[in-house]
Amino acid sequence: MRWSLAGLALVALAVAIPLLALWRFAATLPPLDLTQADLRSTIVVDARDTLLRPFATPDGRWRLPVRAASVDPRYLTMLTAYEDRRFADHPGIDPAATLRAAWQWLAHGRIVSGGSTLSMQVARLVEPRPERSLAAKLRQMVRAVELERRFGKAGVLDLYLALAPYGGPVEGVRAAALAYFGREPARLSFAESALLVALPQAPETRRPDRFADTARRARDRVLDIAADRGAITRAEAAAAKAEPVPDRRRPFPM
Repeated sequence: MRWSLAGLALVALAVAIPLLALWRFAATLPPLDLTQADLRSTIVVDARDTLLRPFATPDGRWRLPVRAASVDPRYLTMLTAYEDRRFADHPGIDPAATLRAAWQWLAHGRIVSGGSTLSMQVARLVEPRPERSLAAKLRQMVRAVELERRFGKAGVLDLYLALAPYGGPVEGVRAAALAYFGREPARLSFAESALLVALPQAPETRRPDRFADTARRARDRVLDIAADRGAITRAEAAAAKAEPVPDRRRPFPM
């Protein structure tokens, strides 16, 4: 029994010390600034809300307004299956993924996998920082919890859909769907959904209009993992892999 109590005490310390360190680190951060993240392209629509013409933001980005309700559910299911399976349940930080990443960092002496949730990815998009360091990761964790408390799951997801990078000045799933498929993201195939999930991880080196083979391999990996995790069937994944990737960007409506 003594060893059991000692073990429990060690576990409690192992949990409490990082939480205390994170709390103290959070106290050193300035208020979250969403000024740049709130920028959206101005759009012109008709009486039926059909897009007639978008305009780039003042700094030249194509970042169209978008919400999860206007995006194909197949994409949303594939996104969470691939990027953050416990998105609906965690508070912005996934403890299991964080512990795995911490163990790998201790074992290898460097960051091997980030354990990033979708909320942490949004934090990185809202506050872009070039370095891959422990301090940067802690900052993302603090901001992820802050974003979830401020906007909730739906708001965090909407931010990801609007800010995710797709190469060059194209940002957000709506602009990407228009640029690569010539239509709104309300209707996407499994292949198109998988490509849009894959591109933000390496938006410049996976651009299908420049690196079609790399983009296809990244898309197919998303399809395989989505099938492994039950988001789609093996048959749906196989059929989606047979679809070609787009080889050019389409012009936005003018």
